[in-house]
Amino acid sequence: VQLQASGGGLVQAGGSLRLSCAASGFTFSNYAMGWFRQATGKEREFVAAVTWSGRTTYYSDAAKGRFTISSDNARNTAYLQMNSLKPEDTATHYCEGQKGLAIGSWLDYDYWGQGTLVTVSS
Repeated sequence: VQLQASGGGLVQAGGSLRLSCAASGFTFSNYAMGWFRQATGKEREFVAAVTWSGRTTYYSDAAKGRFTISSDNARNTAYLQMNSLKPEDTATHYCEGQKGLAIGSWLDYDYWGQGTLVTVSS
């Protein structure tokens, strides 16, 4: 199983980034996908999730209105479009897969991979 997150980088406050998560080794279309992030010295926190059908999405309060999660079953890839970025969004972002209802903390997910670092300058 592999979950390869990419698309992070350095961006100024107010800018945008699109993260991608390429999945392999499991039946992607059967899994809910989530994005989590971990800032230095802090615990990993939920950002957004999408159910296996793609019909339902969930967002943290911090992400609501600024971020959009999506998934493409044909490409086995999940995305996180991040707009209006703020310095407090600076963190390593991880994508994770869950054979469930896209609920719980990052430990409730079945698979996760290396993250991609997002740095937002003020």
